[in-house]
Amino acid sequence: MTTTTELAGKVALVTGASRNIGRAIALSLASAGAAVAVNARTSREDADKVVREIRAAGGQAETYLADIVDPKAVNAMVEGVVKRFGRLDFLVLNASVRKETPFIDMSFDEWKSLLSITLDGSFHCVKACLPHLIKAGGGSIVTLGGMTSMSGAKKRVHGSVGKFGLYGMTRALAKELGEHKIRVNCVAPGQMNTPPKPGRTVPDVTNVPLGRRVEPEEIASTVRFLCSPGAAMISGQLIYVDGGQQQF
Repeated sequence: MTTTTELAGKVALVTGASRNIGRAIALSLASAGAAVAVNARTSREDADKVVREIRAAGGQAETYLADIVDPKAVNAMVEGVVKRFGRLDFLVLNASVRKETPFIDMSFDEWKSLLSITLDGSFHCVKACLPHLIKAGGGSIVTLGGMTSMSGAKKRVHGSVGKFGLYGMTRALAKELGEHKIRVNCVAPGQMNTPPKPGRTVPDVTNVPLGRRVEPEEIASTVRFLCSPGAAMISGQLIYVDGGQQQF
């Protein structure tokens, strides 16, 4: 893990940071000098592993268990982060659930559950973090979208709607929070090189111009850049990291 100091003295909260993309983001931000609050809903063991890895490399990190759809839990988590580290500069909204269900078979409870995590959870996190980002004199919020937010996908209507809504939230917040020097951007991963869950459809990469899947570390490096001084004038953007698959 290459280390720098471009984010030294800064503090980041990463939701859904115990594995895969979230883990890679937490490690990348820590390697740039940021202290990292590693959030997970229930998987303390996995989150603690990420924390230990960051600390072993000389960084600062703590585990925070919280279900982001619960506003009280989110508020308590954010207050705990600020109490521990003294400030908050970056919020990375990575927590999500991916399900594949034909629309004709989709229950309203499943629809509400997925949208609650993607949209309500993001609302609660931004609301809780915003006063601290303003107090810090600005910062960066990065949301994690998806290719289907624009293209759509079979069996993932709820996922497409949720991520499209998250992109709308990103654009609107970028306009509203700019006066506080808070940048808001969305990173949309392509086909990821992560272990698929049982029963999930795994598409081939024949439609990916660069011919392979995206590594979690490639998403993480994009998020890290968006939190860095080099991205000081980038806000309200949807950035695809997909090997050229999504083209408009």
